[in-house]
Amino acid sequence: MTLKTSFEIAGRTLALDGSCFVIAEAGSNHNRDLHTALALIDVAAEAGADCVKFQVFEAKRLYPKGAGRSDYLGDKRSIYDIIQALEMPQEWLGKLAERARSHALAFIASPFHEEAVALLDPYVDAFKIASYELTHLPLLQEVARRGKPVIMSTGASHLAEVAVSVTALAEAGCEKLALMQCTAAYPTPPGSVNVRSLVTMRERFQIPVGLSDHSEDPVVAPMTAAALGAACLEKHFTLSKRLPGPDHAFAIEPDGLRALVDAVRKVQVVRGSGDKDVQGVEQELRHFARRSIFTTRGIAAGESFTRDNVDVLRNGKLEQGLEPARLAGVLTRKAARAIPAERALTEADLA
Repeated sequence: MTLKTSFEIAGRTLALDGSCFVIAEAGSNHNRDLHTALALIDVAAEAGADCVKFQVFEAKRLYPKGAGRSDYLGDKRSIYDIIQALEMPQEWLGKLAERARSHALAFIASPFHEEAVALLDPYVDAFKIASYELTHLPLLQEVARRGKPVIMSTGASHLAEVAVSVTALAEAGCEKLALMQCTAAYPTPPGSVNVRSLVTMRERFQIPVGLSDHSEDPVVAPMTAAALGAACLEKHFTLSKRLPGPDHAFAIEPDGLRALVDAVRKVQVVRGSGDKDVQGVEQELRHFARRSIFTTRGIAAGESFTRDNVDVLRNGKLEQGLEPARLAGVLTRKAARAIPAERALTEADLA
């Protein structure tokens, strides 16, 4: 199966170079409260995101009960108990998808086990593969078989491992795949974000590539990614960093999400098309401040041109004349006719 260089998710295009598909990652920051989950969707819409994303997992399909505690979370509970407390009720999915679409937001989710793929399929516009699932071949195959767009994060992976997973998805039937540079550290120190690796992966795989950002600043890494042509951008957000739960502390709050979207959109405008040409806004000054060869005093017919009677000056609102590059040749010629002072020379003036 050949992977596409561009494709759409809910009417938004992800391409090798173009606009940035902004994913507001609600994740598990709903804290198993439906009203909070719906409020997160509203915040994503108000911020101007393109998409809202959730996660569907079950503790028993993620970790053995004896997996122990996660050091980075600083939580005395086992990782199994933490995950179990954040499992999303299945009956929410229809309500969440409906709320997202009422705001014209794309609705996507990360499945963490094969059965969750079938559960999500009626509701999502695309599937997201989390970084740690990159080697979960049965999950990748199940997602690929659904025929929907797939976005896959690549945290804690070597490029060779990413290549294996890309091939596995393509061989299982995936045609629409985007990758995301991601650093699996929560929060990610600025020096470890490594945004430029999205360029490496884009050149290697020739598919859309973006950034899943876990750094604390709401705009620096996203703006950098947008400047480098990121096709998509994902950022965790929350109603409040003070809420209990593993992902709130490194997530951004509503104001931060609005600032992120605004900054990314501005960067996209500034990036432009990449074509080097005269912009419409430059046309006036292109004429006014570019130079021509002008007479600096009146010149009689048959008189030689010298640096005493001609100079290279800016046109202002006068007619444009011979280009400055013609000066050396002009200085070997004579005036074909009488020429007044402060007039741009033309071909007809040269004898």
